[in-house]
Amino acid sequence: MAATMKDIAKRTGLGLATISSYFNGGNVREKNRAKIEEAIEELHYEVNEVARGLKTNATKTIGVVIPELNSIFCSEIITGMEDILRSHGYATIICDCRTNRALEKDAVEFLTRKRVDGIINMPVDITGSHLCDFQKTGKPIVLIDRRITGVECDSVLVDNEKAARDAVELLLENGHRNIGIIGGPREVSTAKERLEGYCKACRDAGIPVRESLIYHGDYTIQGGVQALETLVNRNQDMTAVFVTNYEMTLGAVIGLNELGIHIPEELSVIGFDNLEFARACSPKLTIVSQPTEEIGREVARIILARLEGKETEKINQKLQTEMIMGKSVSKICR
Repeated sequence: MAATMKDIAKRTGLGLATISSYFNGGNVREKNRAKIEEAIEELHYEVNEVARGLKTNATKTIGVVIPELNSIFCSEIITGMEDILRSHGYATIICDCRTNRALEKDAVEFLTRKRVDGIINMPVDITGSHLCDFQKTGKPIVLIDRRITGVECDSVLVDNEKAARDAVELLLENGHRNIGIIGGPREVSTAKERLEGYCKACRDAGIPVRESLIYHGDYTIQGGVQALETLVNRNQDMTAVFVTNYEMTLGAVIGLNELGIHIPEELSVIGFDNLEFARACSPKLTIVSQPTEEIGREVARIILARLEGKETEKINQKLQTEMIMGKSVSKICR
């Protein structure tokens, strides 16, 4: 006959409330935790997750919907959040929607049927229609990286405008005036903020914003290749380029290699994210680095606080980026 919680209580001498708290990820004294885990092993106790979920209306699972699982940015955030969620007794179901709105909607519907306790989403569909039905359940939603107008939920972002402004100001300080930008899709809030930072830095320096120096990319490697080639072909006087995400940074470097353009002698470059790639480049790239581990931790903290009823006001957390200096920016003497 299968062991029960009462058997664990009898073996440990602890109350059922303490044992229940242990299984639900609550705070339990370390000595009591050790007793419970020893009893679980001796009695070969197995938690009936289905039965517990039906009884408590909680599955101890969190759904995570991201655009691309092979994105370094996404994977580092997931690692950070999973460590914390796991330590509180939560498992994650991760869905890769391949930057496809229909697949994103399917993923949220799947997670809703699985009765997850909350959803963490880096949205592709900026209308938020894919989240409407889940939102009606009253369960928490936390957005990463991008906001959605009209969807009232928590979010963890970075200060994208300042990140772009810092990068462009560095180029300006080194004498560059004809600076290209490989931005993201026009409709994505992250891309809009980074473009605004670029424009603000140029305006503050008294430099007109030229449309020919702006390229709206798609956050993919091949999109970065195409963007770089287009900017070079239509701007013979361009001396520097700022690339606003990692995949397009990789693509831009590929594009430069294929065109035989040398960094920084012929074109200065500032990229985004992935310090390892920046270090692997020759010369080492100067990049804007996002605090992926901190984003993951904050996302996990917020959704846990919601699940425990500790937060009532909407949270819009905005974190700061960091400039990691390399040798990909040359100084222009005028």
